[in-house]
Formats: sequence, C-alpha cells, structure tokens
Amino acid sequence: MTQISACINKKNITIIVFSLKLSIPSFTSTTIPIHRHFSLESFQETCPNNGQHPKPMLKSTSRHQQQQTMVSLVKSSTHKPHLLQIQAHLTRSCLLQNPKFSLLFLSSLCSSRDLRYARLFFSQIKNPSSSQYNTLIRAYSSSNSPKEAFFLYREMRQKGLKPDPISFSFVIKSCVKFRSVFCCLQVHGRIIRDGFLSDCLLLTTLMEFYSSFASREDACKVFDEMSQKDTVAWNVLISCYLRNGRTRDVLMLFDNMKNEGVCEPDDVTCLLVTQACANLGALEFGEKVHRYIKERGYGTARNLSNSLISMYSRCGCLDKAYDVFKGIGEKNVISWSAMISGLAMNGFGRDAILAFEEMRKTGVIPDEQTFTGLLSACSHCGLVDEGMEFLNQMSKEFGIMPNVHHYGCVVDLLGRAGLLEQAYRVIISMKVKPDATIWRTLLGACRIHGHFTLGERVIEHLIELKAQEAGDYVLLLNIYSSTGSWEKVSELRKFLKDKGIQTTPGCSSIELKGIVHEFIVDDVSHPQKHEIYNKLDEINKQLKIAGYVAETTSELHDLGAEEKANALSYHSEKLALAFGVLVTRPGTTLRVTKNLRICIDCHNFAKFLSGVYNRQLIIRDRTRFHHFRDGHCSCNDYW
Repeated sequence: MTQISACINKKNITIIVFSLKLSIPSFTSTTIPIHRHFSLESFQETCPNNGQHPKPMLKSTSRHQQQQTMVSLVKSSTHKPHLLQIQAHLTRSCLLQNPKFSLLFLSSLCSSRDLRYARLFFSQIKNPSSSQYNTLIRAYSSSNSPKEAFFLYREMRQKGLKPDPISFSFVIKSCVKFRSVFCCLQVHGRIIRDGFLSDCLLLTTLMEFYSSFASREDACKVFDEMSQKDTVAWNVLISCYLRNGRTRDVLMLFDNMKNEGVCEPDDVTCLLVTQACANLGALEFGEKVHRYIKERGYGTARNLSNSLISMYSRCGCLDKAYDVFKGIGEKNVISWSAMISGLAMNGFGRDAILAFEEMRKTGVIPDEQTFTGLLSACSHCGLVDEGMEFLNQMSKEFGIMPNVHHYGCVVDLLGRAGLLEQAYRVIISMKVKPDATIWRTLLGACRIHGHFTLGERVIEHLIELKAQEAGDYVLLLNIYSSTGSWEKVSELRKFLKDKGIQTTPGCSSIELKGIVHEFIVDDVSHPQKHEIYNKLDEINKQLKIAGYVAETTSELHDLGAEEKANALSYHSEKLALAFGVLVTRPGTTLRVTKNLRICIDCHNFAKFLSGVYNRQLIIRDRTRFHHFRDGHCSCNDYW
C-alpha cells in the first residue's frame, strides 16, 4: 500500500471524484479521462495495497495534525496519480485557496515537471500571490517554454503585484533562453524603477544576460552600478571579457581583483584566467596564476589542473604541462585528452600516439576530444596512414561517430600532405553536414599548394553556406598571386571593394614580464617604435647575410621584387619578434601569438632568426604552432 492510498477512505472516493470534476471545470480534454476513470478499481491499480482496502486519509485527530499530515503528503508526492488525489482532497476540504497549501502543491507540481498541469492548477487560484507567481516563473525559466515565464511576469504586474528580486532573476534567465534583448531591457528598466540596484545577486544575473549577448559595455555598466561586488560578480565580468575576445583585459581584471583585496579570486576565477593566458600565449602571467592556485590550495582541483595543462601546452611549454599532468592523482579522460592535444599542437605526434596507448592501458576510455587530439597529432606531423586508421578505429572499436571537428583534422592532414582531391572527397562523403571551418581548412591547403581551381570551388561552397568572410578571399588572393594570376587578383580586389568587404588586420602579441604587447602591420603606436624599427632593420641585414631572401609570393600586390620585399618587411609578427630581441637577454625564448595565419615569408624570417640569433621561437597562429630552433622548424616539412 502506498502512502497516499493508505490515507484515503474508500467510501469517499465517489465524493472526491465528484468534487474534483466540479472544482476544475477548466481542465482540458486531455485531463478529463484521468478523472473520468478515477474509479475504485483504477484507484486500487495505481495505489496497490495487497488486496486490502485503503485506509482513511486523515484520521480523527486535531485540525493541526491533519494539516501537518497534508503538508507531509504534498512535499513527498511527485507522481501524477498521487497529486490528483491530493488536489481532490484540497478542493473537498476547502484548502485550495489556502496560500500555504496551494503554494506547496504548486511547488510539487513544478518539481514533477508537469508544467501544463501546474498551469491549470494555478488558474484555479483566485488571487495568486507573488510567491506563487515566482514558483511558476522559476519552473518555466528552466523549461523548454521560457517565454511563458516572461508572460507570467507581465501578468503579475498587470494584476498590481510588485515583482521582487526573485521574480526578476528568473525572468532575466528566461530572456537569456529565448534570447530577447528587448524583453530584458524592459526588465532592467523596471529593476531601476523599483529600486533594486542594491541587490548584488540580481545585478549579477543581469550581467550574465548582457555577457551572453556579447554586450561587454552594458555588462560593465551594471558591474559599476553595484554597491558591493562579490567574487561571483567579478567572475561574470571576467567571463564576459573572455567571451568577447578581450583576453588582455582579463589579466588586468585579475590583478585589479587581487589588489583591491575586497574579494579574492576563487577557483572559478583562476579557471577563466588560465583560459585567457592560453589564448594569449601569456606564459609568465599563467605561471603567476599557477602560483596563486598553489597558495590558495586549489591545486587538487582536477578541472584547474586540466586547464593548466592546456595553458602550458598552448604556450609551448610542454615540460611544465607534463609536470602538472603527473601531479594529478586520478587522471580522467579530460586530463589524458589535454595532454594528448598538448603533445599534438607542439609537433610531438608520435608521443601523442604513445600517450593514447598508455591511456588505454590504464583503463580510461577515450572520448570525442581524445580522437580530436590524436587526429590533430597526425595532421601536425604528416602521419596520413595513422590518421586514417584512427578515423576508422573510433567508430568501429569505440562506437564514436566522427563529428565535423574530426573530419576537419583529416582534411587538414590530407591537405597538408598535398592530397587535395582526396580531402575534397572526404568532405563530400561526410555523414555530417560540413561547416564553414572545414571548407576554410581545405582552402588553406589550396593556398599552400597553389591549387586555385579547387580554391574557387571551395569559395562557391562557402557562398552556398552564406558563411564567406574577408579572410577566405584573402586566401584566394594568395593563391592567385602565388601563381602570378594578377588579372584574377585585380578582379577579386574589385569584387571585395564593390561588396564593401574589409579584411581583418593581422595582429601579433608577445608577453614580456607579465605585460602583453600587441602589434599590427606597419605599427607606429608602440612607445618604443623607433628602437623597434631600428632593431628590425638590423635583424634584416644579419639575416640576409645568412641567406634569407624575402618570399615575395606572400605580397598580394603586383609590384616589383624590391617593392614587394619592402612591403613584407614590417608584418606584425616581425615587429613582435624584433621587440622581443630588443628587450630580452640573448638566448631568451620568444613566444608570439597571431590572430591570422602566418605568411610563408614571416615563417622563413623566423626560421633564419632562430639560427642567427640563437633563439628558440614559438609562434602560434590561427591554425597551429610553429617551433623554431637552430634555423629549423618542427612543422617545416608540412608547411
């Protein structure tokens, strides 16, 4: 016998059913059959009692004890048959309009996720309170119908009920889900009008909304309006900057947060900042964050350790990444995948495969990210046969269907190896729809190998997806210029001008002493610009003596050889490297991050620079890492 069936008197079943039908006339046709079949037989089926008759629901005790029993039943019931019986009793005993019981029952309905039933019950309450509205608004804000939460909020206001911070918080969350800036702006205006700007939790939720819509300025305004800023508010702001690509500002915010001393960075802060350091290649700042993690005792957090592995790997510091990896007590699949990906991106493809084999020996089952790292390792090192074998193995042996990222690695692998037509066939035969990124990967390979016919076909696919960008046309310009097709270059330039398509300027950054310095082509904004340009001229003279010759195919204008060489002299990565040589001691490793692909000329420039000046250089561009040491590059054979 269930708890409910033990509490309902058999002879009252007919009365309960009758009262239920009378009290809920607005029930829809989908709910009527439930009550129509609410007979003694069906009741005994849903509430089995080993063939015995149900016991009375409420014994002859005091009214207070009866109400306490009802409260316990409401709190413990989640199944619809039980809830229907409880509602029938609430109706029969005139407790339906009692705010205490109706709120409890509505909460139970929302917990059961039957929001249609909850809404029908809510409609039977004559004068719903703010708490009852909030309960339903909260349920809808996390459901598949978040707009209903906003409609309820609007109805609440129309009835003269004043929303409180709880109402506003869940309405804002619903606006995030159905992505309505206009609705949230209305809510924000009401928050200001009702005087809730001192509620930090509410303003933090509002910041999350603006952050999710990449509105950094509005999120900052809300943050500045806070009278007391807690760690959660700082983390939301940092997350907003990170999402908007303002990674350099994330480092500044971390320092500000520490220096103010009001609320210290927590493990979430450290996780966000290590991601920013990884994106910037800011090794020194990342090391400072790592020290802070150890000081605060966060070192045992596995998610932080995994993030540190990724950060050190993306800064080209594999030894430290491996030290963090070794220090993890129980390595999960994310830990192993981070280490495999780190080895892959730094050009240690064979070691990544060995790490995968070791992972399997420990009994850890690989996931999608593991195979992304493996296929990336094969791509970086030109392991075509191994890559195709892993692609087949992941589905046959582990039941993991390749996604667009896996196919992207395979296309990059085949493209780097010069197997362009095979790469094209892989995309056409994919079981998932190819996205713009995978077509751009093939377009990059067409640029490397000068295959402009296939490049034009790829651009057509991008146009079909309505995903073409200025960078795609720049790659096509590279292909035309490398083959000397200046007429096509002119036509494409005219097309870009007529369409108003503007290219993204190349930007290179280098971190020194915890400060990130950024450069663009022909940059004159740096305080030490005169010293930088003098140093770059000196480097150019030394490299020419060593045999460096400018790769003029990287220049997209139809100029003479000398003019092309001059135009290539002041690319952003060259300025960043010259600055690094200028301000660091001999032998210091230089790490540069670029937002676009490094051109062939700058690649050759860095290779000669590493040999002549005895420097280890690590340049991370949009697609991969380039490690230069003693005049050689780890990825040179597949450039």
